Amino acid sequence: MSEQILIVDDEPGVRSALEAILADEGFLVDAVGSGEDGLEAAGRKEYDALLLDVWLPGIDGLETLKQLRGRGVDTEVVMISGHGTIDTAVRATKLGAFDFVEKPLSLEKTLVVIRNALRQRRLERTNVKLLEQLSRDTEIVGPSAAAERLRREIEVAAESSSPVLICGESGSGRETVARRIHSSGGSADRAFVDVPSGALSGDAAEAALFGSDERPGRLTLAVGGVLFVEDADRLPAALQRRLAAATAASARETRGLRAMASVPRDGGALEPELRQLLEVIRIEVPGLRERREDVPLLAERFMRDLSREYGREAKRLAPDSLAALQAHDWPGNVRELRNTVERLLLFVEGDRVDVSDLPRELGGSRAPSEDLYREFASLSEGVRSFERYYIRRILAEQGGDVAAAAARLRLDPEELERRRGEL
Repeated sequence: MSEQILIVDDEPGVRSALEAILADEGFLVDAVGSGEDGLEAAGRKEYDALLLDVWLPGIDGLETLKQLRGRGVDTEVVMISGHGTIDTAVRATKLGAFDFVEKPLSLEKTLVVIRNALRQRRLERTNVKLLEQLSRDTEIVGPSAAAERLRREIEVAAESSSPVLICGESGSGRETVARRIHSSGGSADRAFVDVPSGALSGDAAEAALFGSDERPGRLTLAVGGVLFVEDADRLPAALQRRLAAATAASARETRGLRAMASVPRDGGALEPELRQLLEVIRIEVPGLRERREDVPLLAERFMRDLSREYGREAKRLAPDSLAALQAHDWPGNVRELRNTVERLLLFVEGDRVDVSDLPRELGGSRAPSEDLYREFASLSEGVRSFERYYIRRILAEQGGDVAAAAARLRLDPEELERRRGEL
């Protein structure tokens, strides 16, 4: 859709010249001759940018800009003046003007300023959408007492800059809690840098944290923001002690650094030095079986979110299926519930999920689903289990079309058929 621009200038020649060149550039343009008409137009329609003359009959451009901001109109405004002064430019900037151009107008320069204003507008809109998405993704959903307690603890932690130790089972949402604390606080615009310790070997974890000759470590990248170390207890003991010393030193510097880490409920093999550093604020994340009241809301939320991601109609979770989901113990916690809802969206035919559509371990009649949370006898068995699940999922997404699924998986169709037969 073409971007829309409003011109407010009392000189007909200026209005017609700007209208012509902006229309030639593909913009949708409206033009009026007074501040009063500009306020009325901006109240009727949302514009992406506004060219506003300072000297106007009736209310002038600065008063028009002030009233626009007072009415909540946040479009980017470029001021125009044939008698520009430093004082006028400063006042316009304080009122929220994006830039200032002088008459006689250079149409080429004016176009550059307008494009810059529109680029800023797009960036701000994108940022708002990303923040809204982050807020949804990190929201602690549910009416249970456990969820309410967790929300209160997050609120307290968000008001502080102290280190945080987040304890809980795998899949319970420990990273979600860390991101929620960060996004709810006063430093949400600063870096949030995570280190997935559980997925790194000792050498790789050391390089990730402290860097190498070729690249800086995540500890350096997080200065001024948050360093979140997932499964910190799985780092080698010597590396934990080094991390504690380096984080404490960085936190004492002017720019500072806030440390957060996740560990199992019992703390795992966390070294005393690192525990003492982190445990200024300790948050216990409840397992899903401790907040069963929240399961129906979470399941329906996941169904809505996933249906948007896949571009599909959301399926209605019937009362009996919700009751079965609520009764399950969920060893993989929130992550396992989300994966289960994802499989229901992809594999269940029709627009409703009944209890019979659930896997047998949840009280349904379908074959058991892949349990990605159990202990496997070997790495190759775990990889094979995930490969089986992922191939079935991609085939379901493509409606059973082997060629389309093979393209998604970057496999030859014959190779996909062979792997299907072996799984």
